[in-house]
Amino acid sequence: MTDPFLSELLDLALEAARRAGTLLRDGRPADLGVAATKSSPIDVVTEMDIRAEKLITGFLSGNRPRDGFLGEEGASAEGSSGIRWVIDPLDGTVNYLYGLPTWAVSIAAERDGERVVGVVEAPMRRETFHAVLGGGAYLNGEALTCRPSPPFGEALVSTGFNYVTEVRTHQAAVAQQLIPKLRDIRRGGSAAVDLCDVAAGRLDGYYERGLHPWDLAAGDLIAREAGALTGGRPGLPADGDLTVAATPGVFEPLQALLEELGAWHD
Repeated sequence: MTDPFLSELLDLALEAARRAGTLLRDGRPADLGVAATKSSPIDVVTEMDIRAEKLITGFLSGNRPRDGFLGEEGASAEGSSGIRWVIDPLDGTVNYLYGLPTWAVSIAAERDGERVVGVVEAPMRRETFHAVLGGGAYLNGEALTCRPSPPFGEALVSTGFNYVTEVRTHQAAVAQQLIPKLRDIRRGGSAAVDLCDVAAGRLDGYYERGLHPWDLAAGDLIAREAGALTGGRPGLPADGDLTVAATPGVFEPLQALLEELGAWHD
């Protein structure tokens, strides 16, 4: 890391994620209260989710008051510095609700619209992933490289499903057609962690439809800085229609097959 400005942004993101992760881990009540619902009763927004976002935005704005924000739980501000923080205070809410360990705090910094810093803090796994544009990706301070690409039929790929019944039914149909062509499919429950697991060589690929910017901003940068390829539909960046991340040899056939199977629409 040679750019002092990016170092500053990284340090702030790491500290904000650490604080939020500690709040979520240590402050998780035995009986989580439901503050609201998202797209269906299954997809729960917890009180802790909202508290974590307020902690993150309060810390970041206290240090950089002119920056903008885009957060899952409603944090939105234009800012005037050219820096915008994209925040998912609790990615993997249902895992968190049920006491499963695969959930994370995701914080990315964009400079003039380009992602330059990404941090994913997974407290129950005792893992902190981070990346800076052009500076590589790291897990607990150790450099990451995505795994060598296997033959496509031997690839282990993760995905996620929407909580609206009609949407997940189509997603299940796509997965059903995909499974025979791969080693297997996993469903972790956190887009941010799945993207980081591609970076860490634990998965050969990952895809999902319906992600928001805060779901993928930090993890996408971490995966790319570890040597993975990321995108959406062929020729397009990762977005709400489709997000794909994979080792270089798996990316193109996976992306092409997902296009053929219509994974980008409901």
